[in-house]
Amino acid sequence: MLFPGLVLPLHIFEDRWRALVRYLRDLPDGTPREFGVVAIDRGLEVMPPPTEGISTSEVVVHEVGCVAQVRQITEHPDGRFDIVTVGARRFRITGFVPSPHPYPVAGVEWLPEPPADDIADNLAPRVLSAFREYLSVLRGGPEDQLPEDPVVLSHLVAATASLTVADRQALLSAPDPASRLRAELKLLGRETSLVREIRAVPATLSQLGPAPSQN
Repeated sequence: MLFPGLVLPLHIFEDRWRALVRYLRDLPDGTPREFGVVAIDRGLEVMPPPTEGISTSEVVVHEVGCVAQVRQITEHPDGRFDIVTVGARRFRITGFVPSPHPYPVAGVEWLPEPPADDIADNLAPRVLSAFREYLSVLRGGPEDQLPEDPVVLSHLVAATASLTVADRQALLSAPDPASRLRAELKLLGRETSLVREIRAVPATLSQLGPAPSQN
């Protein structure tokens, strides 16, 4: 998942996404090179080619996503790409539209990005303190340099804490910084307690969570 202001490097190997990168690369200078990033709700995005008698499941994505602005494109001799993107505006998908391109194209509505209000300003120091405690328990060692700006902090916590896709999606969909920070305060308390508990009880890797997704 991508959040506004956060960097997302991507390795592009699938044919349809290569086509997207080539399309963006060939746009005239000065044209925004950007695309939408949405999390998958159900189904698998990366799947082997279907064989006779075996059907692939439909991919269902969440409605709210984030625009990725392409900042760097590196093409490999075999046609793969490494790209660096930065999150920009949030959007809600209004529906997918017919397109000659091999990649999906959707209509979207832009979600407002209200500035931090007094409530967010008051919540930010508490979230910052809770995030520092969480990182200390998770990693140990010296403290990270963290932003104090409520909006930037709210997106950073959402993007970097070890949260479920459902948790991240709820934070990305939050209507304003105060709502996001308020939810993060509860989530950080939960996650810090979980990390402490896991560290206190010996466990195998298989007991710590589900197997990695193929997406």
